[in-house]
Amino acid sequence: MLNTALLGTGARAGGKHLLSAEIDTRLGKPTGWLEGASGVVCRPVLADGETQESLALAAAQQALAEANLDAADIDLLLFASAVGRQPIPSTATLLKRELGLTHCASPAYDVNATCLSAVAAMEVAALYIGAGRARHVLIVASEIATRALPWTDDPATAALFGDGAAAIVLGPPQSTGLHLREVAIETWAEGYDYCALPAGGTRYDFHTNRAAFEENAFFRMDGHALFKLTRTRLPDFIDRLLARTGWRQEDVDLVIPHQASPLALEHMVRKCGFARDRVVATVKQTGNLVAASIPMTLDTARREGRIPSGSKVLLIGTSAGVSIGGATLEG
Repeated sequence: MLNTALLGTGARAGGKHLLSAEIDTRLGKPTGWLEGASGVVCRPVLADGETQESLALAAAQQALAEANLDAADIDLLLFASAVGRQPIPSTATLLKRELGLTHCASPAYDVNATCLSAVAAMEVAALYIGAGRARHVLIVASEIATRALPWTDDPATAALFGDGAAAIVLGPPQSTGLHLREVAIETWAEGYDYCALPAGGTRYDFHTNRAAFEENAFFRMDGHALFKLTRTRLPDFIDRLLARTGWRQEDVDLVIPHQASPLALEHMVRKCGFARDRVVATVKQTGNLVAASIPMTLDTARREGRIPSGSKVLLIGTSAGVSIGGATLEG
């Protein structure tokens, strides 16, 4: 079992809140139409002057401050997001520069498991710490998810997303506080095409087939197929993760899910049997923040006092691919 301490968290949402009612006006729809179709009331988006890296830096600095660490104390920096600033080089490299660490040799690289990137990075961090290869690891997820959305073809899906960043500092075991116990991720590759942003990699060459590149430069999701796959896989996955941790479902004090959509959260509550008051739900006010979703919801729950000493916490989510993943933490 992993035994890594959570030393600090931080979060920074986009500085402007965009109401679904405002988008109704833009789309020429009656007020309330988009909220009814998506379930999202509002979502944070970038304000003037903000960037993916500025949100990431703010979240990282907040997490470091809570951990009582300087940036130079970090032995490994993991940028854990679905879409970085650009394909090459890693966004972690840019963030390391923004943190003032240009003369430090510590590694910085990206971890991409789409919406589960932060969870995957937590396992990488715990393995580094457990092996003695690092003492303190900074994980940062920052997403500008309001770009490349299918407003013309699928506005209900486009309306789900927001912009924001979150950060986690992990370190060696402590006498008190939350500790990471287990991480698990399973990938069911039959869902490879269910969520996709096809352009931007090697699939479509902008220079030789610009029309295909532009046509595929929008996010697309087959919500029905995704729902069907996760419905059949999620409950058993949760049972296996809890069993690995030595917990029963009734032992879980708080569930922190990926805020995929209001419908997805409702389905999880009904299908997996957790009491509603134990599930943290923020998606109606934040939208889906992709990889920043789980760590930002964790930060929110901690700052709201919902994770007292002795708590057993389950992080759970799904991601494009399709993967199902989660982690258990105990205070």
